[in-house]
Amino acid sequence: MGKSKSKAAYMISAVAEQYEIHPQTLRLYEREGLLKPSRSDGNTRLYTPEDLERLEVILHLTRDLGVNLAGVEIILNMREKMTRMQEQIQEFIATLNHELVARTSNPQATQTRTTSLIPVINMRVPGVRRPRP
Repeated sequence: MGKSKSKAAYMISAVAEQYEIHPQTLRLYEREGLLKPSRSDGNTRLYTPEDLERLEVILHLTRDLGVNLAGVEIILNMREKMTRMQEQIQEFIATLNHELVARTSNPQATQTRTTSLIPVINMRVPGVRRPRP
């Protein structure tokens, strides 16, 4: 019989004590959409290590940099978008590398291909004739 993997989760009182903030502050962050703790069967807020990491960012922005909650929300959203964009860039680079390896391993096959690695817009230049396929 396999054991189910459970993540560590912390109750609101433990998190409040650890970060020296009032539990109402954590509830406010949740109401504002800055934190999204999971809930137990008894509806108790449970904070995961990811929630705590996000809380640390929120506290750094508010305590150390003086950012208000609206600013924190914007900054967190931008960080998430940047992370997604970085993932997309990494996927694109991996695709380019894969294509480059495929083309360099069989250069004659690439001469007969009509698709390009990067899409090219076909535009007509006056006075220049293109050969028909």
